[in-house]
Amino acid sequence: MASYDVIVIGSGPGGYVCAIRCAQLGLKTACVEGRETLGGTCLNIGCIPSKALLHASHMVHEAETSFAEMGVKVSAPKVDWAKMQAFKEDVVSQNTKGVEFLFKKNKIDRLTGWASIPAAGKVKIGDEVHEAKHIVIASGSEASSLPGVTVDEESVVTSTGALSLPKIPKTMVVIGGGVIGLELGSVYSRLGTKVTVVEFLDTLIPGSDAEVQRTFARLLKKQGLEIITGAAVQKVESTKTKSKVSYKMRKDGKEAVIEAETVLVATGRRAYTKGLGLEALGVTLTERGQIATDKSWRTNVPGVYAIGDAIAGPMLAHKAEDEGMAVAEVIAGQHGHVNYGVIPGVIYTSPEVASVGETEESLKAAGRAYKAGKFSFMGNGRARATFSAEGFVKILADKETDRILGAHIIGPAAGELIAEICVAMEFGAAAEDVARTCHAHPTYSEAVREAALACGDGAIHA
Repeated sequence: MASYDVIVIGSGPGGYVCAIRCAQLGLKTACVEGRETLGGTCLNIGCIPSKALLHASHMVHEAETSFAEMGVKVSAPKVDWAKMQAFKEDVVSQNTKGVEFLFKKNKIDRLTGWASIPAAGKVKIGDEVHEAKHIVIASGSEASSLPGVTVDEESVVTSTGALSLPKIPKTMVVIGGGVIGLELGSVYSRLGTKVTVVEFLDTLIPGSDAEVQRTFARLLKKQGLEIITGAAVQKVESTKTKSKVSYKMRKDGKEAVIEAETVLVATGRRAYTKGLGLEALGVTLTERGQIATDKSWRTNVPGVYAIGDAIAGPMLAHKAEDEGMAVAEVIAGQHGHVNYGVIPGVIYTSPEVASVGETEESLKAAGRAYKAGKFSFMGNGRARATFSAEGFVKILADKETDRILGAHIIGPAAGELIAEICVAMEFGAAAEDVARTCHAHPTYSEAVREAALACGDGAIHA
């Protein structure tokens, strides 16, 4: 039996960051992981491998569509799927080994196996029981499905199976028009798959800015994806060679069936708490099966905390990381803080989509007076030079104070550009502050400045 100040259960972005921060603050720390490799879902079967495939497939698309126009003569690109998969796995390996290095550097003990909490202050792994003054649950989430849809990770897959298909399918139905479905649907569409997206609600990426939703749907259709919204999937029937997806239109009840080689179920994720023994321990769960915590990430059981996908809030790796650092600081007697109003969201399609803060719809619903400054990438010199001039930057600011309330970007490097607005919002900046800040030329970031200018007297290049 070993004794620790902190044992973190789970080595995903929330867990490993929490463990490192605990160690930095002088706490004797261990981290439990059931997988053979560290990094959790994100590094192993989530955000990192999907970004590798998104980049690789984007390069194929660029070679097919842009090279000739730039005067680069090449033969039509051929995809070596096995080699592309090997590239993806190498990227994953480099990242997971990086976390291993960080654990050794910070003198964090890695405990291998699946953990349970038999009592407060105790963590059991196999037959061994370790003691800890504080336990942090960072057990993450798992893919959820729909009634009438059985996932076999062969013909009907979650994101996990979609990342490692044995071959590129000729046809694919994506159930769910959210981040995961659209990213992976984009990968296979660029590689030649006929992709159909079926979304229950009337728009893609529900909850996002309405203008971004419309623009995004138009651009995805232009790229060849078929999009069916307002459709409720009833069932999926599979044979050895194909699957049939039956759905009903919510508006008029019309029924239809689509056949495809592969069906990707991308209908969201749910907290993963199996085997932890939370019920016997008496930990309170929410109606959605997430762990209930207070503002300091404490559960109702003394000494037990929870962060990341296992608790309420957006299921985002960077949200989990922020919570991991904050809870470590709480445990160390400091004041941990997460500003939930400034957590960006990014979709890594092409073009990228990024957002932070309020939308026009949420501001209108709240009756708040605001102004919107918008700038199209068509007026951005760098975007024109890189075949990425479709899309725009929109900044929302308080009508009276000019304080930035939110921003929405669809276009090149949107995931990088949104960080400027996050910093501005964290410091309570006005749109004028961004407008008066010199931005290098030519850069995509000039579009952010122009949108900020549009909140005032008007953009220069519009």
